[in-house]
Amino acid sequence: MGMTDLNSSDDYYTVAHLATEFGITPRAIRLYESKGLIRSRRVGRAMIYDHRQRARLKIVLRSKRLGFSLEATKAYLDLYDADRTNPERLLSMMQKCRQRLHELEAQRRDLEATINELRAVELSAQDDLRLLNLDPEAEFQAFMADHS
Repeated sequence: MGMTDLNSSDDYYTVAHLATEFGITPRAIRLYESKGLIRSRRVGRAMIYDHRQRARLKIVLRSKRLGFSLEATKAYLDLYDADRTNPERLLSMMQKCRQRLHELEAQRRDLEATINELRAVELSAQDDLRLLNLDPEAEFQAFMADHS
């Protein structure tokens, strides 16, 4: 958990805390901040992040794992910061959300197809090993032990 003193009931997190929690370097956090993906505030000599910035960092890291660029991640995060009183801005946000959802659904279909293809190739290899009178799982375990 974060620090809770700072005259508020909100949790606050230091760079070191977030780096440890998410298994990244403080330098990475500062990079994300310099790119406008997260924001800190200064309290004394410490730079702190509130629960909202922690959540944004979590999104940044998930986006990175999924292969999204920092620019694409920033565009996604900017949707959360849209002016909620401006109809034009809200409609633009809806359009961007729908476009991104369409792209992600297409990627998911592609991933599912690739996963199914890989499973079929693996099953074929297992069948071929059985034709050679070999136990696929035992052979695989021995292979992995020799190649690790």
